[in-house]
Amino acid sequence: MHKYLLAALLAGVSVNAFAADLPSRKAPPSMPQVYRAPAFTWTGLYAGVNAGVGIGSLSNSNLPASNGGVYGAQIGYNQQFGQFVGGFEADVDGTGMDRKGTFGALGNKLDTGLMTTERLRAGMAIDRALIFATAGYAGINTTAGVNGLGSESVWRNGGAIGFGAEYAFTNNITAKAEYLYTGYANANYFPGTAAAETSGLSVNLFRLGLNYKF
Repeated sequence: MHKYLLAALLAGVSVNAFAADLPSRKAPPSMPQVYRAPAFTWTGLYAGVNAGVGIGSLSNSNLPASNGGVYGAQIGYNQQFGQFVGGFEADVDGTGMDRKGTFGALGNKLDTGLMTTERLRAGMAIDRALIFATAGYAGINTTAGVNGLGSESVWRNGGAIGFGAEYAFTNNITAKAEYLYTGYANANYFPGTAAAETSGLSVNLFRLGLNYKF
């Protein structure tokens, strides 16, 4: 009987040893997943602020050309297709483009008030950088004053064209630099007086802006 028990024990040891040599059926440990941030896109709504300088030029005018600071806000939308980015932007700026001059023995001046543009934008994205061209509508309020005659305000309609560059520091914060040339329709001041004139106006705008992309 002891022989049978010993044989059984030896058989059990042999089976366990054979089973230990078989390949394991357990699945290999899973590799940890690596998080990859989504690729940046210019698509989306944005809003921000801007500031810069405007350099005015008058044609056929005895009024002084006005230069000075500009400051305001903008809102827009971009849509990206591959590297191409198209969009629309509107802005409203206050201006400090005021200047005094003389007209004969009289003093005169030209002040600018609110300025706005509504423009299409089209550009090329290079990762987080965007180079763009832009064109559209421009409007500005101008007020001419002559001592003894008072002042007259005229809203001038016109157009804007320009270019710029923008860079995304994060997925939500971008900064831009742009140049715009704006040309406006003629305005009539003080008709029927010695100071009467019909003058044209153009403004070269240099602006920096900061945007938040939603």
